[in-house]
Amino acid sequence: MTQASLAQELVSVLRDPDPGARQLALTQIEDLSDPEILHPLIEAVRDEDPTVRALALGHLEDLGDPRAVPAILRALDDDETHVREAAATALRELRGAEAATHLIDAMRHDNPFVRMSVIVALREIRDPRALEHLEGALLDPSPEVRREAVLALAYLRRPETARALRGSLRDPDARVRQVAIGALEPLGAPALVEELVALLSDPDWRVRVEAAIVLGRSAHGLAAPHLRTALKDAAWQVRKEAALALGRLRAASAATDLVGLLGSELPDLRKAAAQALGELAAASAEAPLGRLLGDADVEVRKAASRALDAIRAGAGRHGTFARD
Repeated sequence: MTQASLAQELVSVLRDPDPGARQLALTQIEDLSDPEILHPLIEAVRDEDPTVRALALGHLEDLGDPRAVPAILRALDDDETHVREAAATALRELRGAEAATHLIDAMRHDNPFVRMSVIVALREIRDPRALEHLEGALLDPSPEVRREAVLALAYLRRPETARALRGSLRDPDARVRQVAIGALEPLGAPALVEELVALLSDPDWRVRVEAAIVLGRSAHGLAAPHLRTALKDAAWQVRKEAALALGRLRAASAATDLVGLLGSELPDLRKAAAQALGELAAASAEAPLGRLLGDADVEVRKAASRALDAIRAGAGRHGTFARD
């Protein structure tokens, strides 16, 4: 059977009143090389049966033809969750300027799920025209859309977007603030130290955790005294990341605070403090670390042993310590 006759047969079967027959026809498609098959698939996205619609979208995903963009975009508004998800997946496989043009137009769609899906697709296409629209989405009324826009700009890593992303550090949604911290790190975390320090007092503990992590990689001594304060944070996750950050910064003045953390009732905190003290090669911590060699938690014992080895070997004594 020729490709043309296959496409014609598909058109015929997709008009069958039995949805099972239509489904079967779509599951038996193996060769998508005939461009004539595109149009029946686009029509199938309007089928009254949701399984047919989802199957058609799966084939459109494989085709990746930008002419299918309008049909896929309509399917993002489908009543059925699995159809919407199939459409979102298909959208991510599109490439080229023609697809980008359709997607940019769809950034104004009323449905937040559509806007989110479009942002993900634009991220993959990497069309430079999309940058200003992705930056505009940082002000979208939907926090989910704003978060997806931040993630897209982080993925693209374009230095010129740093200014817009900095505004997201003050977003009313905590998850947006959290991902904005990670997005800005590759664009120059040292220049953001003061803003990250301010975020150590954020109302949401997840934001404070992210700020502590990035500050620990900033190699900036200004961060050390604020991270020492964060060792008393109400959230143990923040205390843990602050301890690890102080170790990475080689903040010598934090040794006493970190020794105090060795007595925490939480194994994760004892382990983090031991690891940080090892990075500091803090001789004053040798005795309390020695007591952890009998800790009930095996990971704490390992961290204490490694820290003691580092101290005794004098590892890190030649490093640069943070001034605070």
